[in-house]
Amino acid sequence: MHVLLAVKRLLQIPAVNPLHRCKRPWLIDVGAEPRSCQQPPGKRGGNRGDTRCDKLGKVGASGAKGLTSALKRSRTTATFVHKNIMPELSPNKPYRIGRSKTGLGLFATKPIKKGTRIIRYFGPLLDSKKKKDDEIENKYLFELTNRWTIDGSVRKNVARYINHACKPNAESDVRPRKRRVYIRAIKNIEPGEEINYDYGTDYFKAYLKPIGCKCEACEKKRKKKRAEAKAERQREREKAERKAIRLAEKLARAKEKLKKLNGHSKAGSKRLNGHANGKLANGHDRAAT
Repeated sequence: MHVLLAVKRLLQIPAVNPLHRCKRPWLIDVGAEPRSCQQPPGKRGGNRGDTRCDKLGKVGASGAKGLTSALKRSRTTATFVHKNIMPELSPNKPYRIGRSKTGLGLFATKPIKKGTRIIRYFGPLLDSKKKKDDEIENKYLFELTNRWTIDGSVRKNVARYINHACKPNAESDVRPRKRRVYIRAIKNIEPGEEINYDYGTDYFKAYLKPIGCKCEACEKKRKKKRAEAKAERQREREKAERKAIRLAEKLARAKEKLKKLNGHSKAGSKRLNGHANGKLANGHDRAAT
């Protein structure tokens, strides 16, 4: 009986949308009552007739919660999650991946003696006789023979992080029969020093020469050239200044000489004018006599 009465009462209430006229439904106060069900001051709660409004308020609150959670889910899915793609290295290895002038590089963490085999350059073997393999192009291809090439672009190939140097401290030890390549030290390498080797003429011309080699030796050469060019510009500037000073001095002497000549000419003209006036005066006197 009570259930029927409650249903009748609900049916008599006009349908009210608690989110009506709200441009941002997720900002609705969950605890607030709908506007159409707000009670005048002094009559909040305590009456049975208020339960209907409370129910509507709860419906609105649940709707707002759903919208809020949906918004949060969309933001969560749009968030970029950064994953560490660097290969894990054993602490027993005498090297680590670190930041260098050209990007990432391989640095010694322990002293490495000359002649020590540091690391193996590995990856899938590509057969040039297969069209699929022959079409692969990237900057990590290491040619073993005319037929076989190592594709070192895989992330597990830590040797791919070793940078080029024109004056390196390591070299590539190629074993064509075993189809393997090792990087071997040709100098004593101290901890913290970057490991590098010469990539070869073909790679240098294809990839490094167009953008300029950034190895330490080339940087020193460029720095030396820049210093020499700067010194040459300074010498040229000083030479031009000296030349300008000499020219100014020459012009000053010429002006002084011109002034002296003008002074002599004025004095001479005055004397000539005096003689001429005297002659004229004498002539007039004689004519008068």
